[in-house]
Amino acid sequence: MTPRDLLVQGSKALGLQLGSREIDRLARYYTELAKWNLKMNLVARAPTQEIIETHFLDSLTLLPHLPGEKPELLDVGSGAGFPGLVLKAACPQLNLTLIEPRAKRAAFLRHIVRSLALNHVEVMEKRLEPALAGQLPAYPCITSRAVAAISEFLALAAPFSPAGGTVICMKGPRAEEEISQWQHDQPASPYRLREVVPLALPFSRATRHLVIFTKTAA
Repeated sequence: MTPRDLLVQGSKALGLQLGSREIDRLARYYTELAKWNLKMNLVARAPTQEIIETHFLDSLTLLPHLPGEKPELLDVGSGAGFPGLVLKAACPQLNLTLIEPRAKRAAFLRHIVRSLALNHVEVMEKRLEPALAGQLPAYPCITSRAVAAISEFLALAAPFSPAGGTVICMKGPRAEEEISQWQHDQPASPYRLREVVPLALPFSRATRHLVIFTKTAA
């Protein structure tokens, strides 16, 4: 199957209704990723179906959980754009900020933004750290993929998350272990666990969990 066919089949299997334009943008994104990956290590080399599933379709699992009609998202440690830029390609009304400290990856992110003619995307070439708290706004929704354990990531996100804000942690089969560790490490956390969404990726049936938190205190 072509990358486009895989995106169509995989998104339908996840219960997502993406239009032709959104699928076309994602297919072009994949094509650019494959080209750049020949020159720099953006993602591990793998067959097309595996890359589509483990990066694109995995990112799209967040789509139903973005809050609001015009959601605002901060994606921390975005790498080659997963999940944030994939979500933007599928949801044009998303206001997106990508934080990626590595210059070559940030250059790739800007290339995809230009290539797909995406608006309302900011690429910040830096590392998220407490010193930035006075320089950045509060973000209604914050996410990350494989940047840190839940305990670490919630502590990192807290200065940039308003009361009532959402944090979505993308995790594999060990999600419950990380939740237990967070509860042990941070009994006074300003976050409460709202929901754990178990998922299976559509081709491999690999286990994923979206661990969704709400910030209850400023």
